[in-house]
Amino acid sequence: MDHRRYLDLLFSVDALFSLAFGVVALLTPHGIIQRIGGGEYSHSAHEIFRLYGCLRVAVGWIVLHVRSVDDGRFRRSVCESLFFCYLLQAMAVLRAQFTDRASSINWIAIIILTLIGGAYGRFRFGAGGGMIKVYELPQNNKVMR
Repeated sequence: MDHRRYLDLLFSVDALFSLAFGVVALLTPHGIIQRIGGGEYSHSAHEIFRLYGCLRVAVGWIVLHVRSVDDGRFRRSVCESLFFCYLLQAMAVLRAQFTDRASSINWIAIIILTLIGGAYGRFRFGAGGGMIKVYELPQNNKVMR
């Protein structure tokens, strides 16, 4: 399989899990949020979780449709953005792991976010950035008036 098909597969898997997680986050009942919060329900935490779910649905939808884009520069930009996004999320969860309540679910999230970010980083920066092909047509350098 060539690099494009692997990247399309990564986009598909990321989109599928993002959409699924987003929908679950949006539909999570109060009781589960209360259990996750250690027995106390936090309306603010539930609202933030739902907002994150909305973001995951949007990202999933975008990534699902990026697969059909042939512009290599755009695909590189998407990979670069998702690389930094996932690694920043992993760092945020890592910080939470060491500054608040330690949880084994945080380690699972850190590992998953780092692996997905690393996969996007491999496509964006691997092989000198040449894993995503960019074909440019010759352009006329004259200024049109």
